[in-house]
Amino acid sequence: MADRNDVKQNRADQIRGLIEADIASGKLAPGARLEEAALAERFKVSRTPVREALAQLASAGLVEMRPRQGAVVATLGLETILEMFEVMANLESLCAELCARRMTVADQEELMALHQRCAEVIESGDADAYYEANRRFHEAIYVGCRNTYLEEMTRSLRNRVSPYRRIQLRHPGRLRRSLEEHDAIVKAIIASDPDTAREATKRHIAVQGDTFTDFMALLRSSRKEVA
Repeated sequence: MADRNDVKQNRADQIRGLIEADIASGKLAPGARLEEAALAERFKVSRTPVREALAQLASAGLVEMRPRQGAVVATLGLETILEMFEVMANLESLCAELCARRMTVADQEELMALHQRCAEVIESGDADAYYEANRRFHEAIYVGCRNTYLEEMTRSLRNRVSPYRRIQLRHPGRLRRSLEEHDAIVKAIIASDPDTAREATKRHIAVQGDTFTDFMALLRSSRKEVA
């Protein structure tokens, strides 16, 4: 029989994963309140595993515990966001570099199918559907690098910056540019060209030049909406 503490911990881990997924998908925006009572009702549990899940998310930097407000989805400062994007660009570019060296033919076929899915979604005009297809595309690159530690590090940071990556996709024309950048990454991986795969991915993720000023404008706008 499973230990009662183990059952409680498993529930806390499950709740943490579900809340983290909501943050990563944009369902919970930066600054959104996470009320224990509402979450306990949603997940049909007591407040104890909810409280433990929120503590885990706070330790990971996804949630802030604020006086008189309780738990809220973390709101990052501009400097922190830019530093995270800088690290993210290097982590993902290393994943892509390793993919170009290690992906099997089956892996490559799956990546091309996910790339095609992104193209199909763009034609539908559904930005939310594109974001989900885009997430799966990048996930395939994390897995395809065949380095579990790097995969976990990259996914963890991706979850922290996901709300801000989603903001990037609001810019007019960004979805199609994103798809074009994906195409360059896929071609380099299929061609087993690690250098090009690395540089194409770094350009895709990095916030610089005109992308930086566009991102700044969108970030200010999104924070006004939350306020």
